[in-house]
Amino acid sequence: MNACQQLAITQFGQPSVLAMQTAEIPVPSDSQVLVRVAYAGVNPIDAKTRAGLGWAAQQNKDNLPWVPGYDIAGKVVKVGANVQELAVGERVAGFVGFPLAGGGYSEYVAVEADALSRVAKGVPLANAAALPLAGQTAWQALDKGQADENDRVLILAGAGGVGHIAIQLAVARRANVMASCSAANMAFVSGLGATAVDYHQAPLAEQIEPVDVLIDLMGGDIGIAALDCVKAGGRVVTIPTITADAVCEQAQLQGLEAEGMLVSPSVEQNNAMMAMLEAGQLQLHIAAQYPLSDGAKAHSDIEAGHTRGKIVLAVGSSE
Repeated sequence: MNACQQLAITQFGQPSVLAMQTAEIPVPSDSQVLVRVAYAGVNPIDAKTRAGLGWAAQQNKDNLPWVPGYDIAGKVVKVGANVQELAVGERVAGFVGFPLAGGGYSEYVAVEADALSRVAKGVPLANAAALPLAGQTAWQALDKGQADENDRVLILAGAGGVGHIAIQLAVARRANVMASCSAANMAFVSGLGATAVDYHQAPLAEQIEPVDVLIDLMGGDIGIAALDCVKAGGRVVTIPTITADAVCEQAQLQGLEAEGMLVSPSVEQNNAMMAMLEAGQLQLHIAAQYPLSDGAKAHSDIEAGHTRGKIVLAVGSSE
């Protein structure tokens, strides 16, 4: 059998445009390994691309059907001729195909061997699949914001996929962390080590003292309003690309340092966070697991905007 199942974007639009398709199992090149995918992470960029928004969508508009997915975890089933660092049977995870190739929503994926992290036996593959894109976004945002020991850091959407990881990474840096969330997520966010701030209660600037660093995971009017929380000369990193220019322009008018960010795959950062997972120093909350064929439901959940932690697709093999 040389065929595998994939979930593809057949045309741009609502989640219902996602459909299962059959494809040939890829043959790894000399520098690649073939991974039998156990789980694929679901990220907001997947849904944005499916809706026809953003650069990946524009670049792939003539390549439909196109298989999304940048986070995978599974087992190596074949290695290329020049691959020495990984062997058949090893558990691996990684941030793959970013931004134009995608491909994670598939039972088998050929991946450059040096793009993958080993997954320790004690780490569930579902958690390993949920980590790469969100974790590296959180890590790089904190780096860009120069968040350091004793800095006051505000993270918007602290209960979300990137937010709940960013809280823990900022706490590990010994920052003083605050995070916005709904009332339903106050205990969850507090349990991660942040001071939880209910955004429904009052404007954030009325609830907290000024901060050194704002990690804006919301963008738009919410991101702009949160600028009032940042002290003069403070630092702002905004993640949603569609509103980054507007947030940065307003931040600069208010005397703040601000920049947008596009995550860049880093296996070194992924390895470091995998080690934290294994040591129990980082917790990944999985909000839901759906079969690959139910990817439309996963996209609907992501677009609803109230997911606590991460969503993954159960693609193929068991642990």
